[in-house]
Amino acid sequence: MKHSTDRILTTHAGSLPLPPDLKEMLVAKNTGQPYDKAALAQRVKSAVADAVKKQLDCGLDIINDGELGKPNFSRYARERLSGFVERQARGDERPSTIYGRDLKEFAEYFQKRTTTMRGENVWRVFCNGPLKYIGHDAVKADIENFREALKGHKVEEAFLPAVAPGTLEHWLKNDYYKTDEEYLFALAEAMREEYKAIVDAGFLLQIDNPDLPDAWQVYPEMSVAEYRKYAEMRVDALNHGLRGLPPDRIRFHTCWGSYHGPHKYDIPLREIVDLILKVRANTYSIEAANVRHEHEWRVWEEVKLPEGKVLVPGVVAHATDIVEHPRLIADRLIRYAKIVGRENVMGGTDCGLGPRVGHANIAWAKFEAMAEGARIATKELWGR
Repeated sequence: MKHSTDRILTTHAGSLPLPPDLKEMLVAKNTGQPYDKAALAQRVKSAVADAVKKQLDCGLDIINDGELGKPNFSRYARERLSGFVERQARGDERPSTIYGRDLKEFAEYFQKRTTTMRGENVWRVFCNGPLKYIGHDAVKADIENFREALKGHKVEEAFLPAVAPGTLEHWLKNDYYKTDEEYLFALAEAMREEYKAIVDAGFLLQIDNPDLPDAWQVYPEMSVAEYRKYAEMRVDALNHGLRGLPPDRIRFHTCWGSYHGPHKYDIPLREIVDLILKVRANTYSIEAANVRHEHEWRVWEEVKLPEGKVLVPGVVAHATDIVEHPRLIADRLIRYAKIVGRENVMGGTDCGLGPRVGHANIAWAKFEAMAEGARIATKELWGR
């Protein structure tokens, strides 16, 4: 993983806008409708090539494949792990609510969503046997598509994302393993094959783990002490999956969930920052532009970023369709650079922008603004 040695580098959190025709093909596949497997594979390949070019045209330095072949966390992982079955959920097995604490105060805001949920026959995915990684062909396709798309382009670095065990546990529930710990470590052991494949291919591995902060909302009855114990077990499971892999090839992304809503009861960064830094990674990408969390730059005045590590604060947000002004982005970057050192900061996004802003053009405009903001910050921090 590179540092911002002579200028502020820029990157993002992962998912990019899906072309409409590719989205239709993925929906057909995921809903059991007829689709052309070869045509889908070819369209993913061409979409990745387009996404690489667009990221570079926007001025980003460290890019990915846009996750364009992956519909969402749970679906993609379910396709790459054996040992799951889909069945109707019982009353105590409803989908995880990542706004559970907010729901208590803002019930009217969530009323339509929760009313609809209660009125449906909800189907969920459960682990019903030993977990095994079966996604070798899929991750190989991810790697080959990305490698092909990068040919002829100069990039600072390239990364591929994969999901943390704790986040998978959110959506893929356990009906088989005796304990949560046993299930988490089984998930980590299975996903380790994907983690290793990405690193062995020469790419940076990004671990996506919104679970670390957002499960606080999922379990509103927990105290901070109880939650820290819960979260630490999930960090330990992740580190089990990362064992033996070089930390300087790993970046870790976390956020407070991507839902648009109050976020009033999000757990403060200060309560979990030590657990984030416990992850065996070189780089930490953390939501920081969202107005609920922007003030938490102050945490880094109290908590020292470990030597040699890189901090990627979100400097553009997924929670608004407003395109941030480059001067604001520069101010955010300079603020962090003065605290942790200019060489240890990169510009990033709060979350994957693709599915979370109102239009694809907004995502690309936010990237362009971030690149311009990084140039402004570079001029002020390096004098050039």
